[in-house]
Amino acid sequence: MEAPTRCGSTYFNYKGTHSIVLMAIADAEYKFVYIDVGCNGRVSDGGVFGKSTFQHALNMNSLGLPSSRPLEGRELNVPYVLVADDAFRMQKHLLKPYPGRNLSAGQRIFNYRLSRARRIVENVFGIMAKRFQVFSRPIRLNPTKTTKVTMACCALHNFLITKSSNYVESQTDEEGNLIPIEFNQVSLRPVQEGTVE
Repeated sequence: MEAPTRCGSTYFNYKGTHSIVLMAIADAEYKFVYIDVGCNGRVSDGGVFGKSTFQHALNMNSLGLPSSRPLEGRELNVPYVLVADDAFRMQKHLLKPYPGRNLSAGQRIFNYRLSRARRIVENVFGIMAKRFQVFSRPIRLNPTKTTKVTMACCALHNFLITKSSNYVESQTDEEGNLIPIEFNQVSLRPVQEGTVE
């Protein structure tokens, strides 16, 4: 977003621009299942997650996550996990890559496979940013309105996935890689006044 008036470096992020943070959890169907949006761009991803309602619920064990159980063909119980990048701290229900460069072959393979799984959430961000052109340049609104626009785009993204069977398929190849799309590929039917679907 454009720098808010008299904000100093509050919204200045590590990429050298001004922003708010959208931290999201997405499922395998490219839908947002949780978002935390509006924190100033100076705060790290791990910092945003650490202060989120999701982290609090995870700490309180109130998410209703399934009990640990063995993977197919194994005996050792393992917990259900979220796949994350290295910006997050390791915890029981969060799986992140091995750090560093001097990794064993097994660690490199693990990191590669984890990266492939994380591609889903990266694609969700890419699809939404491509679909909603408001994200193609700095948003000229104050942080509160920028947060509301971002939340609305997340909701519309989920709506389009639910209502359009080819919304995601037309934007990723069989490997899950994002394909550039044209804005007019998905059209919304006009809503008739007084009707609810």
